[in-house]
Amino acid sequence: MTGATPLMVVDGAGVVVRWSRRAREIWLRSDSDAVGRAALAMVAPDTGGSGNGNSDARDSDTDDSGGGTESRSGPLVIHDVDGNPVDLRVQVVPLSDGAVAWGVFEADNGAAPRGTRTAVFDILRANTHEAFFVLDSALRVLSLNAAACALCGIEADKALDRPVADVCRPSRPEEFEGVLRGVLADGTSVTDHVVRLDPLAGSSPERFAKVSAFPLNSARGAVVSMTEVTESMRTKRRLEALGSVRERVGRSLDVVATCQELVDALVPGFADIAVVEVVDAVVRGEDPPLSPLGRDIPLRRAAFRYGGTAPMAQAHPVGDVRAVPSPTPYSQVLNDLKPRAVALDGGTPWLDADPERARAIRASRARLLLTAPLALRGSVLGLLSLYRERPHDAFDENDLAVAHELATHTALSLENARRYTREHTIAAALQRHLLPPEPPSQTAIEFAQLHIPADAGAGTWYDAFALPGARTALAIGEVSGSGIDAATAMGQLRTVIHSLAALDLEPDELLARLNDAVVRLAHERAALPPGDPLHQQPLRASCVYAVHDPLHGVCVMAAAGHPAPVVAHPGGVVHVPEIPTGPLLGNRAGPPFATASVPMRDGSVLALRSTSFPTTGSPDGDRSNPLREALTRLDRPLRDVRDDILYRLRDTSGHHDVLLLLARTRSFPPDQVATWALDSVPTAAAAARHHTRERLGLWRVSEETAFATELIVSELVTNAVRYGAPPIRLRLIKDSTLTCEVSDAGGAAPRLRHARTVDEGGRGLFICSQLSHNWGIRYSAQGKTIWTEQTLP
Repeated sequence: MTGATPLMVVDGAGVVVRWSRRAREIWLRSDSDAVGRAALAMVAPDTGGSGNGNSDARDSDTDDSGGGTESRSGPLVIHDVDGNPVDLRVQVVPLSDGAVAWGVFEADNGAAPRGTRTAVFDILRANTHEAFFVLDSALRVLSLNAAACALCGIEADKALDRPVADVCRPSRPEEFEGVLRGVLADGTSVTDHVVRLDPLAGSSPERFAKVSAFPLNSARGAVVSMTEVTESMRTKRRLEALGSVRERVGRSLDVVATCQELVDALVPGFADIAVVEVVDAVVRGEDPPLSPLGRDIPLRRAAFRYGGTAPMAQAHPVGDVRAVPSPTPYSQVLNDLKPRAVALDGGTPWLDADPERARAIRASRARLLLTAPLALRGSVLGLLSLYRERPHDAFDENDLAVAHELATHTALSLENARRYTREHTIAAALQRHLLPPEPPSQTAIEFAQLHIPADAGAGTWYDAFALPGARTALAIGEVSGSGIDAATAMGQLRTVIHSLAALDLEPDELLARLNDAVVRLAHERAALPPGDPLHQQPLRASCVYAVHDPLHGVCVMAAAGHPAPVVAHPGGVVHVPEIPTGPLLGNRAGPPFATASVPMRDGSVLALRSTSFPTTGSPDGDRSNPLREALTRLDRPLRDVRDDILYRLRDTSGHHDVLLLLARTRSFPPDQVATWALDSVPTAAAAARHHTRERLGLWRVSEETAFATELIVSELVTNAVRYGAPPIRLRLIKDSTLTCEVSDAGGAAPRLRHARTVDEGGRGLFICSQLSHNWGIRYSAQGKTIWTEQTLP
């Protein structure tokens, strides 16, 4: 055994004065635990210095060869911590001070088998590529291999008998030691626990290691293996950032919301701070400018997120609009459209170009910056800025590539949102131009409307316009779809309703003809090329059409797949009239439309609502309905009723506009209407002229208008006597216009003729059309009514 390293050196008193690495592995005791203590207590603690550790001792021999004295005994068998026998030999060894001590060696004659664990330790230490540590109960290093030395950047002799946290230098040593103490205390293994390690050198990047720990001999020690996984962790972080951006960014068609989705996807996983700035014109849906970006083009700070727990001051608040300072990495990125990674140290001169940003960066302790353009096909949509606070967590080339990819994905989402914003803006503008302004109040009715536009809605409309005979038409409806196409279809249907209303059709007949128009429009849409987006979108619409007649005190209405209006009477009575609801407009087959007549008292309110109007139940049965609650109090201006309904609404989110048209009815002044029954005799025209002259004199109508009115009345009554059937009735109505109505029971339809010069008749309706600004025919179950309207000065 000459030249071999002893397991331990023991002085004459049996006290350990030297303890080897091999001894640490066999008995799992560090140098500080062994040196200075009785040798037998170290190697056979369970026997208290006697027993199985000494029972196999042999006599020693003396050998004078080689100038030294070797004292040899029989094999001294001691057990390791697992109970395996360890064959020992003892010989005299000199100390550095000249004294003589006993060296205890491990036998090399194979007489006793080596402990399984020590053999495994040797194999692992020599062959494994992982960092390998053997720790005692105080988490001090008893043994380590070359891979561990390389991982920790330390020599083996300097690592022994030191706390493993001092050797490995984890970023969070308390957490690391807590995991290992848990292994010793519970006796359970820990595998694949990832820890962050401090850099080996001052400027090197931080590292990650995967730790596995296994207890030894009833928690008296532990074996720890560590594998550096720095690159795999960085790759995982990049892949997670890409996956998060692809999953979360682009779910909204709002530019600002898309920017917020981006910062939420990147913080805190990929960066500690994220800022997104968007070209201000892009937020409004305008075309993005081309690169290089001009210095005077402003950017809007659209999103900001800080991953820390402490409050973070921003350079500029979200919503702030200003140009990017130049020259800075931000302006350079917007010029060449290439991402950049920059260290933010004290000697960064470009920060002086933006003092507020520099102040925020220093306050946040940000040390690293990665900025990337949000660009698409050479057009600049915005700028992404990512910051990291740990100085050793540097952005590398792979991070730049990932930032470029996620910025491109975000730019595509922003472009989609911008296009949607532009289309929505156009559709909203088109809808505003197609919708009428708030209808002006008339003699027998006043209006108040509520319109809450939706992000995707543009196909909801309402209308209110005057009809002959002091009547008023009211309509509300919705078109399927959204955007420009829905707004266009809405405008077409509104035009059709106006054209049909000029024919004085009953509400059910008007809806039937409107349905025919929708069917034709749907057929035209289906005939579009298959590549047209409208080709696969069916055209459907709903509508309610009502006609209020103040002279009879009724409102006749019909519905096509639309909620019936709500009627409120003075005194708090609110109800929904029973209207047979017909099918949606656009169906080729279905039951015919039907009408319902609802009495309307002076001061009653008719509420026409869109299908998306929020409600919690039927106005007839649910007192929590906001519409019902507001309509129970009609003793206030109609605008106040409208505002009360708005304040009661809670959920107005949806894909269609929320629309409400309120109409308060009033009785028509009786002195502004005159009606006469005429006999079907040749003198009826003269009597009609006489009645007209007297009434117009009371109304102080100008002589010119009165003369024209007498002529109109004479021609209409003459036609009724000659071609119609009794009874004959004349009615004059003075409102904003002067209306003349002649009714008879005949069903024959008069027509406008262009008489020749030699003809003695056929000029009656022609004369009426020339003397009035409008005329028409209205049919009813009792016959027909021919009417004219004249403008009053």
